[in-house]
Amino acid sequence: MPSPSERPSVLFVCVHNAGRSQMAAAFLTHLAGDRVEVRSAGSAPADTVNPAVVEAMAELGIDISAQVPKVLTVEAVQASDVVITMGCGDTCPVFPGKRYLDWELPDPAGQGVAAVRPIRDEIEKRIRGLVDEIAPAN
Repeated sequence: MPSPSERPSVLFVCVHNAGRSQMAAAFLTHLAGDRVEVRSAGSAPADTVNPAVVEAMAELGIDISAQVPKVLTVEAVQASDVVITMGCGDTCPVFPGKRYLDWELPDPAGQGVAAVRPIRDEIEKRIRGLVDEIAPAN
């Protein structure tokens, strides 16, 4: 297993850190395990993770009910190799030498679980591609 300094690190950022970035972080942790260091944050974090997002992830056997939205810090960006933004616009700090991806995804805020499922499934598809690229299984 790679040492922590050798593992790629990924930061997922959205506005509230209550939906898209939480699902992405959970999928990456679930699919890549210890091969990747995972962070998520929001430019204006909510108080809690969206209950419909928690329910949609639980349907796949991934429990994110204990997750708490976190505020985006400069340190988190600096410590990450890949920064994936999901609708946080210009609030995400940009540093040279980092790889940035912007994933245009609908915001699940205020949506029921039925509306969250297609967003969840799209995030899972993108995360599977990311894992294959940055942390393929041996």
